[in-house]
Amino acid sequence: MNRLRDPQWFLLVAFLAILGGVPLIQTLKELREEEAVRALELFDQAPTSAGLRSYERRLEQANWVGQVTRPWVQYAQFAWLRDGGSKVTIGREGWYFYKPGLNYLIDGPQTSTAGSASSGVMVTSSDPVGAIVDYRDQLAARGIRLLLLPVPNKESIYPDRVTERAGSMRQADAPRTREIFARLRSAKVEVVDLFEEFRSYRSGASGVEQVPLYLAQDTHWSPAGVERAARLVARRLTELGWAQKGRVEYEVRSTAVRRTGDLIRMLQSPAIERAVRAEEVVCQQVIRKDAGELYRDGAEAEVLVLGDSFTRIYQQDAPMSAGFSAHLARELNHPVMSLVNDGGGSTLGRQELRANPAMLEGRKVVIWEFVERDIGLGLHGWQRVALP
Repeated sequence: MNRLRDPQWFLLVAFLAILGGVPLIQTLKELREEEAVRALELFDQAPTSAGLRSYERRLEQANWVGQVTRPWVQYAQFAWLRDGGSKVTIGREGWYFYKPGLNYLIDGPQTSTAGSASSGVMVTSSDPVGAIVDYRDQLAARGIRLLLLPVPNKESIYPDRVTERAGSMRQADAPRTREIFARLRSAKVEVVDLFEEFRSYRSGASGVEQVPLYLAQDTHWSPAGVERAARLVARRLTELGWAQKGRVEYEVRSTAVRRTGDLIRMLQSPAIERAVRAEEVVCQQVIRKDAGELYRDGAEAEVLVLGDSFTRIYQQDAPMSAGFSAHLARELNHPVMSLVNDGGGSTLGRQELRANPAMLEGRKVVIWEFVERDIGLGLHGWQRVALP
């Protein structure tokens, strides 16, 4: 009897009740709804590693108890333990960060596969430089220039917002990124260095912190980051003589939108989304001065922007016509064309361009934008993609 009053015994009994109760509740629910008992699907086929993993995923997705309790468990972890799960790191002062991107930043250089001694360019599908140089050369054969625009990870520019241990750091360089940039320079690929530009902006002449270049709740850049990048790209294009200033005049109009950041949505908890106030973002919509209309891409444009969600944000979603393409057009005084593939900066965007050959007609420059973390985490790696 005394043993039953022991807290350890109580915890053990509670644990066993949960362990046995969850599958029992799930089985009774499936029988009541006249469904097949999913636990018995294990015996429908010969056991293989792939089959067992698939079976485990199906059980997890169908778990009614898990579906009911998971959002509240996540909220408890978020509110009490400051734990954002497998995708989100909760930083300082209301800032959130993408955990895989943060892991990319702190990991050491990846082991590289040896390549050609003459070119120094590796040829594996996981190698960004090989794919980029190959694409540059394919475009050059058609008389089209390539300008590369890697966008820094948010955590690379704001490590001091991740943790107090970063102190007053204004930038953290990922070893893998430094290696890739050095090899791109050796291969004479034209790269816009937003890393140095954003570092300089953060420091400022007076050392005073300026408007953030990234959103606090989101993985993406802020309107200030968009405008800074567009200005730098336009300046580089004109310095190289790859683009000339046009005659179309644009003006801007301030528009505020409220955004629940993608990092908050990644937590997949309505309770968290209700608890965290949406971020107010003041954007600069680009308007064609002579017509008074919002900016639109031009089918006859000589510049094509091939990008991911950093090109899409503010441009194709609220408030519209306030994204990178619009501000680049404003800086160049003529429209550009854009092709956006969310999350596909490494390979999927080029595959989509191959499926739309008309997008290359009349182009003289391709600006290839991708986020830094795609160097190591890009969907489908860095495949070599033939032009249409």
